[in-house]
Amino acid sequence: MKRVYVDYNATTPLNSEVKAAIIEELDIYGNASSMHETGREAHGRVEQARAEVGALLGTKARNIVFTSGGSESNNMVFQTMRQIAATDAQDRTEIVTSAIEHPCVLNSAKFLQELGYKVTFLPVDADGKIKMDALKSALSEKTLLVSVMTANNEIGTIQDVKAITALTKAAGAFMHTDAVQAVGKIPVDVEDWGVDYLTTSAHKIYGPKGVGALFVRNRGSKDSPPLFPLIHGGHQENGQRAGTYNNIGILGFGKAAELAKRNLAEYAETVWRLREKLREGLLGSVPNLKINGHPTDVIPNTLNASFPGAEGEAILLAMDLAGVEASTGSACASGSLEPSHVLMAIGAGAELAHGSIRFSLGWGLTETDIDYILKTVPPIIARLRAMSTL
Repeated sequence: MKRVYVDYNATTPLNSEVKAAIIEELDIYGNASSMHETGREAHGRVEQARAEVGALLGTKARNIVFTSGGSESNNMVFQTMRQIAATDAQDRTEIVTSAIEHPCVLNSAKFLQELGYKVTFLPVDADGKIKMDALKSALSEKTLLVSVMTANNEIGTIQDVKAITALTKAAGAFMHTDAVQAVGKIPVDVEDWGVDYLTTSAHKIYGPKGVGALFVRNRGSKDSPPLFPLIHGGHQENGQRAGTYNNIGILGFGKAAELAKRNLAEYAETVWRLREKLREGLLGSVPNLKINGHPTDVIPNTLNASFPGAEGEAILLAMDLAGVEASTGSACASGSLEPSHVLMAIGAGAELAHGSIRFSLGWGLTETDIDYILKTVPPIIARLRAMSTL
């Protein structure tokens, strides 16, 4: 049976060039913190990877802190804010984020809320865009951090991070953006945007799992935003992230970043064409279909569709049996019976939220694959609707 994978927002396959680079680097076994030749060789490769990740984000290598992934990077930022608030003479203790963040940001914010910090969860409009008036109202002399994702993992809507950052900095607060779903799909320029912190992850750009990075503006200088370690130990990452370097993961991340930067324009054109073919095909073959997310300010690979009268998990299982692998939302929320918090935030309602499927596309997909989805999905929806009591 033919299988078509359209869950690239959950994770991507390892790029063949990245895989080859990792295999080649298996012999780079030295501890990158050691001073002998073998250690120096490993250290050099780690620093080369750091430069590649920095280049993808539009910044210098020294501003990159390697972590285990997006969740750790995001937690580092929120726990840093906790440390600052505990000792801040200016009494900045308020956090502002959005209602549609990834669970690792939402739960980090809720954890601080449980500890007594004031947290504002900004509303979004029907397309998933932050309501800027709500942001302006939320900002005050007590605001410590604003954290707004660059692109949403479920509906793909892209925020105006530069404009959000300008408002945030005018209020004297720190600005963080979770760009895990944006990096490698749209141009990202941390220096132009002016953010203090930005999160990215290797396995979303055809690199290995278990490695990510946190951008910290002007890291190492006197005007750099603070960063407190989650993991205490050795001197790695200037004492900000202890632990022996994951040579293989970091080197694979560097290669993936190099390829993502080189192929960004081609990627965007290719997957957008396939996405539009899928969108138009579904709209033309499935009655009463709703596309979620912004029509144009959207990452090029993501299509979220609601199928009223059919339940998302049933659709997903039927599609899987037919060889189409997609998602009902965030992989981190897999197994939850609750409707998508993102779709509820945009006002979709429980029925549409429960009947939504996220198709996320990527390298390797062909028009033949899209044709297969368009052949397979409409009959599934018709069958499930006929059985439904909705």
